[in-house]
Amino acid sequence: MNIWENTLEFAKKQDELDPLKDYRNQFHLPTFHKKKVTYLTGNSLGLQPKATKSFIDQELNDWAKWGVEGHFHAERPWMPYHEFITEKAAKIVGAQNNEVVVNDSLNGNIYISNFFFTSCPTICPVMTKNMAYVQSKLSVYPNIKFLSHTVDPLNDTPERMLDYVNNLKAKNVNISLSNWDFVTGNKEELYAIAQSYFVNVSMDSLAPGGFLHSEYFVLIDKEGRVRSGIDQYNNVVGVYDGTNDAQMKDLVNDVKVLMAEYKRPTKENEK
Repeated sequence: MNIWENTLEFAKKQDELDPLKDYRNQFHLPTFHKKKVTYLTGNSLGLQPKATKSFIDQELNDWAKWGVEGHFHAERPWMPYHEFITEKAAKIVGAQNNEVVVNDSLNGNIYISNFFFTSCPTICPVMTKNMAYVQSKLSVYPNIKFLSHTVDPLNDTPERMLDYVNNLKAKNVNISLSNWDFVTGNKEELYAIAQSYFVNVSMDSLAPGGFLHSEYFVLIDKEGRVRSGIDQYNNVVGVYDGTNDAQMKDLVNDVKVLMAEYKRPTKENEK
């Protein structure tokens, strides 16, 4: 352990021993000063990395070359770009790669969302089983995802949710995690998401398992809007009862209608 010394020589020596000292050469330092600068405002507008221009130029060149096809054929395709940052995002939050879901992974996809918790003694296993049914019926369609949020983030760790999935698989519930994410996070944020879907979620000591949450499935379109079909009386359904087999069939049909809507040619005055 070094003994600190209040000398310039000691400070220079520590700089030389710093394993990160070479990072200074990777950034542009302001040049309007006559003297060599020490930049201490990284918490505001940080220094520009020297590699920035080459990365931006690559994207602009791909845009010029490929146009919309750059989503799939660019040097770094734009459609699955969230997959490129999953590993880095996992490191930031101290998680495994398979424990992180980047929010933008939902962009450009229709998705069906619900709320559950792994220790739920009543409706949750039924809801998950019915979501698996919907997933299987829509398995041939691209750009569709499924999202199950826990209402008990204190206890529902990624490992516990995976155990929940595996236990249901052992009971012949066919769950595919290829396009279905079981997510946790900050409780306030999770509950705010539920509210944005017009779904009730709350802690309730009198409710089975200690949580009160809606049994509803919510259909979200590619623009992030809540969508649904209409009932026999032309009333907007709004949400789908995840414990009701008939409504699961309605949900499958309504997703197919929504898929067809995106394939319909757009008239000039609709753009």
